[in-house]
Amino acid sequence: MSDSAIESPVPAPESYGSVLRRLSAAQKPAARSAPAYSRFVNRRLGRYITAWAYLARLTPNAVTAISAVWTFAAIVLLIVFPASWGLGVAVAVFLLVGYAFDSADGQLSRLTGRSSPAGEWLDHMVDATKVVSMPLALLVGFYLHRTVVVAWLVVPLISAVVASVLFFGMILTEQLRRRSGAVPLAEDLPGRPSWLRAVLVLPMDYGVLCVSFALLGWLPGFLVVYTLIVIATALFLVAAAVRWFRELRTEGSPS
Repeated sequence: MSDSAIESPVPAPESYGSVLRRLSAAQKPAARSAPAYSRFVNRRLGRYITAWAYLARLTPNAVTAISAVWTFAAIVLLIVFPASWGLGVAVAVFLLVGYAFDSADGQLSRLTGRSSPAGEWLDHMVDATKVVSMPLALLVGFYLHRTVVVAWLVVPLISAVVASVLFFGMILTEQLRRRSGAVPLAEDLPGRPSWLRAVLVLPMDYGVLCVSFALLGWLPGFLVVYTLIVIATALFLVAAAVRWFRELRTEGSPS
């Protein structure tokens, strides 16, 4: 019998469950400062999507693109349609799906070892665009459909400024920490994450912001919840900015 007649065994395709198990082992520890929804819900949803994306042979950048499609579809809906229960539920679902895919692209990068500066750049560019365009889309939608009195438009305008500055501050602080050899913000300090801290920072959780849009059918309730989220995020920005500045000033001081 010739060697050509001997066929090498074909490896069995990897199952969804085995990919999930490998993915769990490849996970980086959750940051102690991670809020509850992002840590306990979105991270797990992203894991399920990652396993599907891996078996579908998608790249991390493709997953980022899918996240962007869901997210920006929700943002367009905020402009086109007046506030209603249907709009609110659709926007909330679209944003949450986009957020889950946003978690999956990083997990897929770690699982496949295909992380790259270009992929990280793309992910941050999508995030930077969505955090500022979402409140602006809400503002434009409210104005076009005469949904609220003009004074209420200040709230999403403030939200756009706060979200943009907070995102920039986090990214800049992250890079300066890396340059100085300190622990990056995304990794946080070692130690067991605190349930209490995760709950206390819920108002700053992007997932909670997404869920809040489900209240668009009950406009007074939505305005109250959304305003409280904006206030809490603004206060967090001020506190974080002070802490980051003091930390970086200390690291830059001569020993």
